[in-house]
Parts: sequence; C-alpha cells; structure tokens
Amino acid sequence: MSQVYAATERVLEASPERVYEALADYERTRPRLLPIQYSEYEVREGGKGAGTQVHWKLQATEKRVRDCLFTVSEPTPGRLVETDANSSMVITWTVTPAGEGRSKVVVETTWQGAGGIGGFFERTFAPKGINRIHGEVLDRLAAEVH
Repeated sequence: MSQVYAATERVLEASPERVYEALADYERTRPRLLPIQYSEYEVREGGKGAGTQVHWKLQATEKRVRDCLFTVSEPTPGRLVETDANSSMVITWTVTPAGEGRSKVVVETTWQGAGGIGGFFERTFAPKGINRIHGEVLDRLAAEVH
C-alpha cells in the first residue's frame, strides 16, 4: 500500500477570516458548498470548527462510494483537519492571506491506497477525481464569500 495524495487550491476575493469562518461552519455553509458527489450529509456533533463530527457519503467514481465519518480538528490557526474514522482519509483545509482582502485556500487529501495494479490506477486517477470535486467545492466557496 502507498499513500495517495491530491491537492487543489484557489485564490478567493475575501479575507482569510471570512473564508475560514465559512469553511468551519459545518451546519449552514458547508452543506451549500457540496456538489452532487456528496450525499447523506449530517452533522453529528458540534457544527463549528474543532470537535465537529460530520458524516457524508462521497461518490468519487461511478462504482466507488465512501461512507465517511470525519472528526474535525484545528491544529493551527487557519487550518482545519478532517480525519475519517472509516478509512485512512485525511482532508486538510489551509487558509492564508493572499494580498489585500484576498485568501489562498489549499485543500489536501491523503489516504492509504491499494497495492498492486489496482493501487497504481488509484494513485494515477483518484487524485484527478478528488481535485475535480474539491475544485467544485472551492468554486462554490468563492461565490459564498464574495
């Protein structure tokens, strides 16, 4: 098995504080940001930032649906880390200043992939799919905070 890694980023026309606040709001804002690949979204504990527990199903491909139960932590200012209890997936959202009234948002996703030929294809193609999905989330985030 080897680690699979995907990263997507955008510069948004909003302050880092506003962007981070939107990302950390799992009750109201996050559901509005999710594209059709997400289903069964439910906040189970908390709802704002660290300590939040949130469930969703992610249909990454036509045949692959992940049942996710994430716990959110905030290890440093401007960073949300979502750790899945059902897999090795970790999603890290980092918000930093990018000039006057602008923010850079980077979303990184990692997980332990399969071995063998299946793992080769997963490492090759899965990051592109995850980046496409997270690109949609970031586009919706940009519209939300602008």
